[in-house]
Amino acid sequence: MIRIAIADDHYLLLGGLKEALNAVPDLEVVGTAGDGEEFVTLVEAQDPDVLLVDIEMPKLTGIAALRKLKNAPAAIVMTMHTGDDNLKRAEAAGAVGFLSKETRLPDLAAAIRAAAAGEMLIGADDLDEILDRHRQPVLDAGASALTARERELLGLLASGISATDEIADAMFISQKTVKNHLASIYEKLAIADRAQAAVEAIRLGLHKRDT
Repeated sequence: MIRIAIADDHYLLLGGLKEALNAVPDLEVVGTAGDGEEFVTLVEAQDPDVLLVDIEMPKLTGIAALRKLKNAPAAIVMTMHTGDDNLKRAEAAGAVGFLSKETRLPDLAAAIRAAAAGEMLIGADDLDEILDRHRQPVLDAGASALTARERELLGLLASGISATDEIADAMFISQKTVKNHLASIYEKLAIADRAQAAVEAIRLGLHKRDT
């Protein structure tokens, strides 16, 4: 799971971006800030993996906030002002990425994964190739080990079907097989019950893809 902190003084955009990124299986927004000083405090407290930073913010600009942070995580500057001057300022402050706020979510998610993996996006001649390498979610070992049938069962749980007999009917399997699948899912995801499994299914996006 890649942990992200976001700084932007446009609160509607901030809330929407947080919700969108949290819906991506391998991304988690651990905090948001509406000004530069608050952002510095947030980053120092949460120690995220990747920063998304607006440039123009009250109290302390995004560029100034990056300069103030010691051993800052990989940072991507996101702005409506994508001129060369701002790009150079972002790079000088240690940012690894510089994106327009109009960037599509799949491209932003790929850029976040690339930044977390140590890729330098600013000035990259092969930026499209870099993003293409990071388009697929990077799931933890347990989630990656789920079988197709286990993922199908998780999708049913996320959609509100939780009774053993209902799951068995929906999947055309026996109730004993349902229980075996559940035991395997619990072990792989390190969870204890169906409610937790439903939450994990939503986090992994299975409620949208498999049901």
